[in-house]
Amino acid sequence: MNIRSLLLAAPVVASFYCGTAAANWPQFRGPGGLGLGTGNPPAAMGPEKNVLWRAEVAPGHSSPCIWEDKIALTALDGGRLVTVCLSKTDGRELWRAAAPAEKVEATHRIGSPAAPTPCTDGAHLYSYFGSYGLLAYDWSGKELWRKPLPPPVVEFGTGASPVIADGKVILLADGDVGGVLLALDAATGAEVWRTDRSEFRRSFSTPFVWKHGSEEELVVAGALWVRGYDLKTGKERWSSRGMARVSNASPIAADGMLLVSSWNVGGDEDDRVEMEPFEPFALEHDANKDGALTLDEFPKGKVRDRFSQMDADKDGRVTRAEYEHMRSMFAKAVNQLFAIKPGGAGDITESHVSWQVGRQLPYVSSPVALNGRVFTMKNGGLASCYNVKDGTVVFQGERVDAPGDYYSSAVAAGGRIYIASQRGTLVVLDASGDKLQVLARNELEAPIFASPAILNGVVYLRTDKHFYAFKQ
Repeated sequence: MNIRSLLLAAPVVASFYCGTAAANWPQFRGPGGLGLGTGNPPAAMGPEKNVLWRAEVAPGHSSPCIWEDKIALTALDGGRLVTVCLSKTDGRELWRAAAPAEKVEATHRIGSPAAPTPCTDGAHLYSYFGSYGLLAYDWSGKELWRKPLPPPVVEFGTGASPVIADGKVILLADGDVGGVLLALDAATGAEVWRTDRSEFRRSFSTPFVWKHGSEEELVVAGALWVRGYDLKTGKERWSSRGMARVSNASPIAADGMLLVSSWNVGGDEDDRVEMEPFEPFALEHDANKDGALTLDEFPKGKVRDRFSQMDADKDGRVTRAEYEHMRSMFAKAVNQLFAIKPGGAGDITESHVSWQVGRQLPYVSSPVALNGRVFTMKNGGLASCYNVKDGTVVFQGERVDAPGDYYSSAVAAGGRIYIASQRGTLVVLDASGDKLQVLARNELEAPIFASPAILNGVVYLRTDKHFYAFKQ
C-alpha cells in the first residue's frame, strides 16, 4: 500500500478502531490503558490447570497486544530484537520481524531491551525499541515504515510503551538528558509534533489519553510533575506537582478522576534522603580537587547508590550542576497516589488535586479501578483499596501472602483483580467486598514481568519463557 492509500484509509481505520477496541487489547493495559478486561475468566490457573494453550516465547518484558485472531509481542532472541506475532487460537508463531538495531541498549540487571508493549489501530502494528526506534507493520508482518530514534539516555533501558490517539503514535522518551514527547503520523511515520522534556529526568511511565466529557488530552507522569498536553499540538495544558523522582506506574482514570501513582527511594516523609550543598560536600570528598565527583569519591549510602542518575551525561563525573539538580529532586520528591479533577489549566496542584494517599504505595505496578474503587499492590504483596470519589480507605497494606516484587500491572475482569509477582504468583482478588479477599494464588513457576490481558474470559499471560492462554 502506498502512502496516499494509507492516508486515505486512516479515517476508516480510526472509526473501526473506536467501534471494536472493547473486543481487543490494542496497547499496554488494553483499551484506553485502563487494564479492564472482558468476560468471566478463571480464578484458578497454572502450568497444568485451565490451560487453553501454551507456547514457548523468547525473553522479553512486553505485554501482549491483541487484535482479532493475532497476538503481538516483542522479544530479544539470539541477540536480535524482534516483533513476534502468535495465533490467538493456539499460540503458533505466525511471523516475526527483526528491528535493524546496530547495538542493543543496556538495561537494568533484571530488565529487558524488549520492554515496551506494541500497540495497534487495527490495521497497523507499532513496535518501539529504545535500541532502534519505532517500526510499523501490517498484521501480515510487512513493514510499512520505520522511524529511527536515539535511545533515551538512561542506563536502565527503555520502559514506556507507545500509544495511539488522534491518528498519531505517541511516544515518551524521557532520559537523564534530552527527553522528548513525540507524535508521529500513524499512517506514514512523519513527525507531527515534538515537545521538549529536557527539564525532566528518566521516566518509564506509558502516556495516558484522558477522556473526560467532550475533552481528550494526553497525560504524562514524569519526574516530580504530572502534565497534561494537547493531543493535536503537544502544547502543555496543565501541570501538577506531587510526583516521585522517577515515575514508573502509568496513570488511569475512573469516575471522572485522573488517578496517578508514584513511589521511589527518598520520597517518603519518614525516610527522606537529604543531600548537603555541593560546596561543603565537595570540600570533604573531592579528593583530587578538580571540582567534580567520581563514584569512588562518594561515601557509601543512598546518594552514592544513585551516582548514575546524578551523572546525567554519563561521563563518569558529577558536576556541581548535576549534584545540585539531584539534591533539588530529593528535596521536592513526593511519594503518593492522588486524584485530579478535570478542567484545570496551568499549575493545578492546589486547585484540582482532590485527594492524596501517601502510604503503602506501589513502585512499578500501575493501579486499576473498578466499581468506584482503585486497587494498588505494593512490593512485598501488600494490597490496598480506596474509594475513587474521595480516597477513603477500604483496606490498606493488607498482605496477600504472595511476597516479592511486583513489576506487572493489575488488570480486572469478572469482578476480580489479577496481578502477578516477579516470582511468578498470579494473585486473584475479589473486587467487590469491603475487606481483602484473596480468591487464588496461582503459581506459574516462572518469573513474570509482563502484565496480563483478559479478553472474553481468557487470561493471556507471559512468563520468562512461555506465553499462556487460560480459560475456565
